[in-house]
Parts: sequence; structure tokens; C-alpha cells
Amino acid sequence: MATTHFKDFFSSNSASYAAHRPSYPLSLVQELARLSPALTRALDCGCGTGQLSTLLADRFDEVIASDASATQIEKARPHDRVIYRIALAEDCGLPDASVDLITVAQAAHWLNLEKFYVEAQRVARPQAAIALITYGVLHVDGAVDAAIQHFYHDTIASYWPTERRHVDTGYRNLPFPFKELALPPLAIELQWRLDDLIGYLKTWSAVKAAENALGINPVDELAATLRKSWGGPTVLRKITWPLSVRAGHIQQ
Repeated sequence: MATTHFKDFFSSNSASYAAHRPSYPLSLVQELARLSPALTRALDCGCGTGQLSTLLADRFDEVIASDASATQIEKARPHDRVIYRIALAEDCGLPDASVDLITVAQAAHWLNLEKFYVEAQRVARPQAAIALITYGVLHVDGAVDAAIQHFYHDTIASYWPTERRHVDTGYRNLPFPFKELALPPLAIELQWRLDDLIGYLKTWSAVKAAENALGINPVDELAATLRKSWGGPTVLRKITWPLSVRAGHIQQ
């Protein structure tokens, strides 16, 4: 499907996005499946390189994973039950009343939500579930976390797109015209080496904007600082991203 203009901060970095962006916990997928009236088809909008799409495919018969970026789709993770499509979330091209679950993970703040919700209501089956999912700044176990927080809140703060504020507030200020359902506390938790963390930080849109403006990648200076206290290249540290989920049923 052809797409119109969209805010694209990630196409030029799709390979790194695929390699370094974290996946989601199975507990999130279990909760989403529990909310869905059936497990026939899920629609994952703004799927990026398929971090959530492939997990949903382990529970749903079919997952339609759409993204407006052709390069993101090109780098997406393959799965037998995931069908990747280049399409806007606001115009997914699916038939009316054809999906049991609609998800937008780490992408709802880029959408025209008024148009997206109209499209969601069109493709939703009766009582289909919808979920906007986001994770904010990570936390690293140990004293090194202070350097990460300073980097996020001070060093590159001015380079974030304005939409990033919605991530920081857990999407609480986004319109959500559905009766909300409470989910238990959820988080992404991984064990990473320093190189894993550095690779992830370099996928941030603010880092790319800072590099374009300054001519140097600000993560490189942070990496030099972290290496002094990380404990060695093979040392694993717990990385945590608290998840915020706004979920509900689309009334038909």
C-alpha cells in the first residue's frame, strides 16, 4: 500500500534498530491475548522491525504487522504467522471487522490519533482489544545508572522531538476514547553487556539529531565514562524499562 508523508526518524537506522531495540516480555503478550475476544488476527501498527509482532504471532493465528517505513519492514524479523505490510496506521488496508487485537508499540506518539482511531474502529471485530504501549528511559542496575539518567535528561534532552514528551508521561495525556482496562505492572527486563547498551543508545532519535548537529556522536563520550565503572566487556547488568499500557475494548 502506498503511504503519504509521515514523521520518519528511524528508516536510516533500521539495521541498528533491528539489532539493538529490546523485545517485549511474554507477560505483556499474555495480557493482550487475555483481553482479545479471539486469537484469530492481530494488527500491530507501527511495527518497526517486528519486536512485538513476532511475539504476538506465538499466540495469534495471524499477525498483520504494518509500518510506514519500507526500510523498517525490510529489516523486520521473519515469522511464519507474521505478514509485514508497508502501510500507515491510519490507513492499514484491511477489511472491515477483521481483527481481534490492535497494538501500537512505541509508536502511538507519532500517529494522527484521530484518524487512527477511526481506522481502528473500522477494522475491529466486536469487542476487539486495543493497546497503546510505550517504554520510557531505561534504568541500569548499579551506580552507572546515574550517568545514563544524566545523559537522557540533560545531555541530549534538547534534541528529542516534541512528541517524546508523551513517552515520558506514559501516554497518559494522549486521547484514548475507549473504556480503559487496568493491567498489572509490566516491564522489559534484560541482561546486557555494555556494548549491547551502547548499540541501543545509538538508535535513539535524539542521539542521531545531536550527531547531525554536533558532528560527533554523544554516545561515544558516555561509553568512555561507562567503561571505567562497568566492570569489563563481558559483565552483564540488569536493564529495566517500565512499560506503560493504555488498553481497552473497541465497542461495536
